Amino acid sequence: MKKIAIQGIQGSNHHIVANNYYGENIDLDECLSFDVLVDSLLNSRSEQAIMALENTIAGSIIPNYALIDKYNLHISGEYYLPIHHHLMALPNQQIEDITEVCSHPMALLQCKEFFKQHNHIKLVEDVDTSAVAKRIAEQQLKGVAAIAPKMAADIFKLSIIEDEIQTIKNNATRFVFLQTSLPKNGKSEINKASLRFELDHKRGSLAAVLNVMSDCKLNLTKIQSLPKIETPWKYAFFVDVTFEAYKDYEKAKAILQIMAEDFKILGEYKNGRL
Repeated sequence: MKKIAIQGIQGSNHHIVANNYYGENIDLDECLSFDVLVDSLLNSRSEQAIMALENTIAGSIIPNYALIDKYNLHISGEYYLPIHHHLMALPNQQIEDITEVCSHPMALLQCKEFFKQHNHIKLVEDVDTSAVAKRIAEQQLKGVAAIAPKMAADIFKLSIIEDEIQTIKNNATRFVFLQTSLPKNGKSEINKASLRFELDHKRGSLAAVLNVMSDCKLNLTKIQSLPKIETPWKYAFFVDVTFEAYKDYEKAKAILQIMAEDFKILGEYKNGRL
């Protein structure tokens, strides 16, 4: 049975991704922070880990890019999950009975328009969506509700008071699968890569790199800069590229290794949106 580290507990979106990708015959290492999740990999408590990296509403989860880079983790694949937020509580309660809603800050942010219609409810930030659902069930907390996936309601025997309360219905999160060893993805199945590099702080340096990508028929799907804490005003760039022919990517990679500083391949894998 494969041991998989997830951020959060059973019933969370990370758990849903684990089931969808690996199947249900897995052993979960539940981690209440991304730092603990990385520690699970580094200390061999898990074989692979699932990490949320960006959301269509909230954008990039920048500290996670730094974790992948700092600990030299490898991306073996990705998964795009549509996000559905449900309001759940102990059975036989209505929205009027709820005085407090606890959830992850991201979930609260993505549902803020719904709660503008219910000013009697106090919003409280918590570490994990499903962890709140579990606490409500274990402590039989009346008047308290959680925002979590439907799976959490099923697991912890809660009732869903309101369905699909997210402000923007077309909301998705991109998750990546991480491991400490190099993945064994075959060239025939690789059509996306995540790269990290640094550039001289001079005019046109980034433009030159982007031109190489374009000339080699790479499609830039993501670019994210991250400051280097130890070197003020120096930035590392994290980019995702897709391509149709692996040879085009190989050509670009060879050129970029010469042009850029501290060039690193974070992962070569199959595009999860295809």
